[in-house]
Amino acid sequence: MKFRADRDTLLETLVTASRATSTRSGSSFGVIGLKLHLRGQQLDVCGSDPDLVIEARCEVAGDADGSVLVPSRLVVDIVRSFEPGAVTVVAGDEEVRFQSGRAEFLVRVAIGAEITRLGVPEQEGIEIPGAVFADGLRQVVRAALVDDSRAPQLTGVLMVATEGGLRLIATDSYRLAFRDFAGMTVVEPGGQVLVPAKALAEVQRLAAGGKTDGDRTIVFRHSDLDAVFDLADVRITTRLLRGQFPEVERLIPASYAYHLHVARDDLEAALRRVRLVVRDTKDATTPVRLALHEGGVDLTVLTPESGRAEESVEGDFEGDDLTVAFNPSYLLDGVEAVQADTLILEVNDPGKPALVRGEGEDEYRYLLMPVKVS
Repeated sequence: MKFRADRDTLLETLVTASRATSTRSGSSFGVIGLKLHLRGQQLDVCGSDPDLVIEARCEVAGDADGSVLVPSRLVVDIVRSFEPGAVTVVAGDEEVRFQSGRAEFLVRVAIGAEITRLGVPEQEGIEIPGAVFADGLRQVVRAALVDDSRAPQLTGVLMVATEGGLRLIATDSYRLAFRDFAGMTVVEPGGQVLVPAKALAEVQRLAAGGKTDGDRTIVFRHSDLDAVFDLADVRITTRLLRGQFPEVERLIPASYAYHLHVARDDLEAALRRVRLVVRDTKDATTPVRLALHEGGVDLTVLTPESGRAEESVEGDFEGDDLTVAFNPSYLLDGVEAVQADTLILEVNDPGKPALVRGEGEDEYRYLLMPVKVS
């Protein structure tokens, strides 16, 4: 295999595919490798872990077709280290040469190693408006569980067909995010699929820009086992999650007794400031107390290790004075996800879930469990 490529184009393709590689299954070369396959003037780069495959392609000046498996992190770092310009790649039986300007690297290849391959559903793809879908993923994926050792099904986002279109749901059991897409038919009527949040985070990143900028349509298809998202020069294939996803819709109360209307940007900025006293402490989950009262809200973070932070934010509050506390990072996630200029925080009781939403934006809701404080 031999080809020449622009450094920036090659690097972007390598980085995109490498985001699927993982060392969680051990140090096997095949798990952390990138498969480079040249055919004519097209280079296909594939990275994978046992549940996720990302394939990216770019145009190069090809001289000799072929395939090779290279270590992911090392090759990305090598290409990134080159000055902008042309990069020449030549693969032999035991090593690959990466050359640019006066710099040259010889990288050993893995003989006989292979990467994970997942099935591609045969059904006809469904087109999804990428920018709109990416925006919804940005709001919802943040609420999914990161560590799969506790409840693997909660590391996914549930895509559910509704009467009005599509709903995305994610929860880690401490917070819950909903996003509705009116008129978006993606899953068969009455159906649902549980897609790993890791895969959807990559879909969101690509659909929001990067390699798919200017062509953001997503083509989606799924089987009982796998799901595929095609985005211009990138294909993301993921294994679907199994397990019973909790019936979370019933957790949202029909009404709330207390309502705070506040400028979203003002509340976000205040949260970021008061959180500074716990950002680098051992107990980064030290709660932020919100004292709700006529005229707005007072934010307080107190820790014996770092000190105390207080700030007031003006707003309109309906109800008797009330104090409620939250994990500051979780609350900030919900505030960041709101798009409207005015944010509404709704509370029934300091010990029951509160709701964060944007004024006039019923399609997104973020439910958050308070923290008990003395």
